[in-house]
Amino acid sequence: MKNNLLKYGLFTFSLAFAISCGTPKANLTASQKDPIAQRVDSVLKLMTLEEKVGQMNQYNGFYDVTGPAPSEGEASKKYENIKKGLVGSMLNIRGAKEVRAMQKIAVEETRLGIPMLFGFDVVHGYKTVSPIPLAEAASWDLEAMKKSAEIAAAEAAAAGLNWTFAPMVDITRDARWGRVMEGAGEDPYLGSQIAIARVRGFQGDKFDEFHLAACTKHFAGYGFSESGRDYNTVDVSENTLHNIILPPFKATVDAGVLTFMNSFNELEGIPATGNKYLQRDLLKGEWNFNGFVVSDWGSVAEMIPHGYAKDLKEASMLAANAGSDMDMESYGYLNHLVDLVKEGKVSEDKIDDSVSRILRVKFLLGLFDDPYKYCDEAREKETTGKQEFQDGVLDMAKKSIVLLKNENDLLPLKKSGQRIAIIGALANDKTSPLGSWRIGADDNTAVSFLEGMNMYKGNQITYENGADVAVGLPKFVEQTKINMTDKSGFDKAFAAAKNADVVIMVLGEHGLQSGEGRSRAEIGLPGVQQELLETVFKANKNIVLVLQNGRPLTIPWAAKNIPAIVEAWHLGTQSGHAIAQVLYGDYNPSGKLPMTFPRNVGQLPIYYNYKNTGRPSTDNPESVFWSHYNDVENTPQYPFGFGLSYSKFEYSNLKLDKKSFAKNGTITVTVDVKNNSKVDGKEVVQMYIRDLVASVTRPVRELKGFEMTEIKAGETKTVSFEINEKTIEFYTANKKWEVEAGDFQVFVGGSSMATLQSDFKYSN
Repeated sequence: MKNNLLKYGLFTFSLAFAISCGTPKANLTASQKDPIAQRVDSVLKLMTLEEKVGQMNQYNGFYDVTGPAPSEGEASKKYENIKKGLVGSMLNIRGAKEVRAMQKIAVEETRLGIPMLFGFDVVHGYKTVSPIPLAEAASWDLEAMKKSAEIAAAEAAAAGLNWTFAPMVDITRDARWGRVMEGAGEDPYLGSQIAIARVRGFQGDKFDEFHLAACTKHFAGYGFSESGRDYNTVDVSENTLHNIILPPFKATVDAGVLTFMNSFNELEGIPATGNKYLQRDLLKGEWNFNGFVVSDWGSVAEMIPHGYAKDLKEASMLAANAGSDMDMESYGYLNHLVDLVKEGKVSEDKIDDSVSRILRVKFLLGLFDDPYKYCDEAREKETTGKQEFQDGVLDMAKKSIVLLKNENDLLPLKKSGQRIAIIGALANDKTSPLGSWRIGADDNTAVSFLEGMNMYKGNQITYENGADVAVGLPKFVEQTKINMTDKSGFDKAFAAAKNADVVIMVLGEHGLQSGEGRSRAEIGLPGVQQELLETVFKANKNIVLVLQNGRPLTIPWAAKNIPAIVEAWHLGTQSGHAIAQVLYGDYNPSGKLPMTFPRNVGQLPIYYNYKNTGRPSTDNPESVFWSHYNDVENTPQYPFGFGLSYSKFEYSNLKLDKKSFAKNGTITVTVDVKNNSKVDGKEVVQMYIRDLVASVTRPVRELKGFEMTEIKAGETKTVSFEINEKTIEFYTANKKWEVEAGDFQVFVGGSSMATLQSDFKYSN
C-alpha cells in the first residue's frame, strides 16, 4: 500500500501519541494534548486550498468502479477529480471490492493519499433488515434497539461502508409526513433515549471494523413540516424548538456522534443549510460538537429555489459561512469555494475548521492507519446474513409489535383444530415488510406473514389475496400507485371467511407508501382495503386485523367493529415469523405506541403532550365556546404509550418518599404493578410529570421516565423512578435551560392516559 502522506513525514498515531504523552502537560498546546488534533494539523499544513475544498465535496456513486474508468462526460470529470484529491467522501458505493477499488484511487493516485469516507443510508439494516425505526421505537427496549443498530453496522461495515446517514431523530406530530417511519415518534424524552441507543449501536465503544460513523439528522425541525408535506416550510416557536425538537439532537452530541446532517426545511425564514444559529452558534458553539456537518442531498443548491440565494455561488458562500462542512451532490463547494476565499467572502479559517473536522472523523475511524480496513471480501462473505443477525432482527421484530385490541381474548390463537382464513395481498408479500429506506436489501427477502403462519401445522389455513394494495411493482425511486378500483378478489375472500373459524386480515400500506417523499393527505387504509374489510366482516365477525404500515393510520371503523387488532408495522427480514409467534402466543406482546393514532386525519397534528388553552373544556354540555371539534372527539383513537398484552397488569400504591425537594435533592417514586393473569409478561411502566405553573406555559404532561419490567403470572413488582432537577428543567422565558420553583403532578401507568396521580413541590 502506498500512502503519499508518508512522503511528507506525517507521524503515525502511535508515535504522535507517545510524543504527546511524554511531553510535560503544562507546555502542551491544545493540539498537542490531543494526538488526533496533532495529526489533523499535520495534514492540513500540507494541503493546498483546492485540496481542502475537495475534502468538503461529496459525490454520489457514478460508475461501475471495478470496471473500466469512464472516458467522457460527467462521470469522467468526477473520476478525474477523485484522482486530483478533490473528493472527500462518496455515497452509494458499496461492497468491499467496489469500495476498495475507489479508495485505492484516493489513497494511491492522489498527491496526499487522503482516504475517502463511504456513506450509505443504513437506516434499519443493510442486507438483513430490522423493523423500521418507528416500529423499533414501539418496543421501548433501548438495549434491543442498540443491538439492532450494531447488527446493521456490522453487516454494512463488512460491505466496505464506514458512515451511515442515521439515526433520524426528528420529532414529529403529523402522521401525514412520510418520514415518520424513519424516526422515534412524537416524544422528545423517548426520542432522546432511542437516539443515544442507536448512536452507540452504530459507533460502538471503539471505532473498529464492525462499526460505522453515525450521522444525526435532520438538523433541525424537519418533522414539523407544515401539513405533513415533505420538504415543506417549518415555522415553530423558540419554545417548541428548544423544548420539543432539539433535545434528541443534543442527546446524540453528548453520546459522541461523529457527524450531523442538516435538513431541507427553513427555520425562522432561513434554510437550515445556511442557518448560522443552528450550525455554528448552537451545535458547534454552545453544544461543543467537534464532528462535521454534511448537507442533505443537494440542499446547498436548494437555497436558490427557497429564495435565499440568487445562484449556486452565493448559496455556497452562505452554507460555508453558516457551518455546513460538506456539500452532498450540489457541486457548489467544488466549483465556487476557492474563488469565494480569494474574494474574501469566505475566510480560509472557516475552510480549515471544516476540513479539520472531516479529517478528524477519518482519523478516528482509523482510515489513515488502514484505508482498507472496511474492504475485506472474505469478512463480507462470512458476515452478510449470518444466523446471529437473523436471530437479532427476529427478536427486535417481536418486541416491536403492539396489541391494540383483543376483545374476548380472541388472541392468542389456538394451535390446533381451527380453520383459519388469511386474507390480504400483504400477507403473501416478501418485499413490502422490508419497509422504506432499506436500499441495501434485496427484494423478496422478507419472510412473509403467510410463510410465518405455515410454520404452525396444527390448523387448516386457506389464503385469499382479496385485493392488491399497490398497482404494478413499486420501486424505491417511484411513487407507489394505490389500487383504487380492482375488487375482483372480494368474492373469494368472502367465501373463505364464511368457512373459517377465525379470519386474519393483513391490511395496511405497502412498504414504499411511507418514507421520504411519500406524504399522504388521507391516512386510512389505502385503496379498496377498507371496503374489503367491511365485506369480509359481513361473512365472519371473528376477525384479527394485522396492520402493516409505516405511520399511524386512521381506523375508526375497525377500532369499533373488529375484535382484535395487531399493529405489526414493517418488521423487516423476519417479519412473518415475528407476527406468527405473537399471534400464537409464543411471544407475549409488550410494545407501546411511540406516536398517537388519530380518530380522523382532521385531528392532525395530534400528540399527548399538548398544552391547555384558556378554554380546555366546559361544564356546560350545550356550550360550543371551548376548544373542540363539532364532529369528532378531541381524544385519540389510541394514545401515545398505549399497548396491550396477553397479561393483565394492574397499577396501585403510588408513593413518593417525600412531597418536596430543593436544589440537589431528589424524590423517589414507587408504584406496585401486578400481573393479574395466568401469563408471564413484560410491561413498560411510564412516569409523566406536569408543571402546573411556569414562566412559559407547559404541557398537560410529559414523559420523564419508563421502565420495562418482567412480571410473572400472579406476581406484584414495585417499580421506582427518581425525580431530580434534571427531570423538571426546561427552556424557560429566560431563554435557557433551568429549573423553576413550583408545584408539580406525577402520573404513573401503562400509557400517557395514566390516572394514578400524586403531587410534589420544588423550591430553589
